[in-house]
Amino acid sequence: MALVGYLAWTVLPMLWVAASALKSDADIFHRPLALFGAEGLQWSNFARAWGEGHFGKYFLTSVWVTVLSVAGILLLGSMSAYALSRFLHRVGRVTYWMFLAGLMIPAQLSIIPLFFFLRSLGWLNSAGGLVVVYIANGLPFAVFILAGFFRGLPRTFYEAAVIDGCSDAGAFWRVILPLARPGLVTVAIFQFIGIWKEYFYAFMFLSGGGPDGVKTLPLALANLAITSQYRTDYGVLFAGLVIVVLPILFVYLLVQKHLVRGITAGALKG
Repeated sequence: MALVGYLAWTVLPMLWVAASALKSDADIFHRPLALFGAEGLQWSNFARAWGEGHFGKYFLTSVWVTVLSVAGILLLGSMSAYALSRFLHRVGRVTYWMFLAGLMIPAQLSIIPLFFFLRSLGWLNSAGGLVVVYIANGLPFAVFILAGFFRGLPRTFYEAAVIDGCSDAGAFWRVILPLARPGLVTVAIFQFIGIWKEYFYAFMFLSGGGPDGVKTLPLALANLAITSQYRTDYGVLFAGLVIVVLPILFVYLLVQKHLVRGITAGALKG
C-alpha cells in the first residue's frame, strides 16, 4: 500500500504536467484536474515552445554539453579510479580522499573562484567553459563509484593480460574497462540526468551572454516563464517542461536494466 501511495505521489504530478501541456491557459485555471481541456488539445503549445522559446537551438546546445561532459567524466574518472584503486600508495590514498571531499563541498562555495577562473581564461558565456565545470563537478562521484568496481575485479585478469604482452594501459583499455561496464553505465546515467537538468552553474556562467548567447534547456525554461509583459503562458511553459523531461525518461528506459545491475553490483562489491 505504501508503494502504491509513493507511485501515485510521483507519477500523478508528471501526468498532470503532460495533460496541462495540451491545454490553454483558461482550461489550466478552470479545469486543472481534467484530462482534456474544453478548447481541445493545444498541440500549438509545443510548437510555440520550440519556436518562440528557441528550444530547437537550446536543445542542441544541451545535447552537446551533456554528451561532452559525460564523456569527459567517464574518460577521466575511469582512469583516475583505476590508478587510485590498483596502484596503492600513500599519495594515492590522499588523492582518493580528496576526490571524496569533493562530494561534500556545496556547489555554492565554489561559484566565486570558478567565476573568476573562467573569466581569466575567457570561458565565460561559452559551452566549453560549462563543460569543464561539469566534468570537474562530476569527477568525485565517478571516482567514488568506479573505484569500488575496480577493487572488486580479480587481479588475475590484470596479471593474465600483462603475461599475454599487454602494457598497463593496454590491460586497462582491453580487459579491465570492459569488465567495469555496469559501473560506467551507472555513472553515465546519473551524470546525464544531473547535467541535463542542471540550472545553477548554467545560470551563473551563461547568463552574461544576452538573449542571443549560449543557453541550455533549463535556462530556456526560465525564459519561457514570462512570454509577454506581466503574463505567464502556462500552457507553453508546461510544454517546455515536457520537452526537457522526455529525453531523461527515454534514456532511463533505454538503460534501466544496466542501471539496476550496476547499482546492485556496486553495492555487493563495495
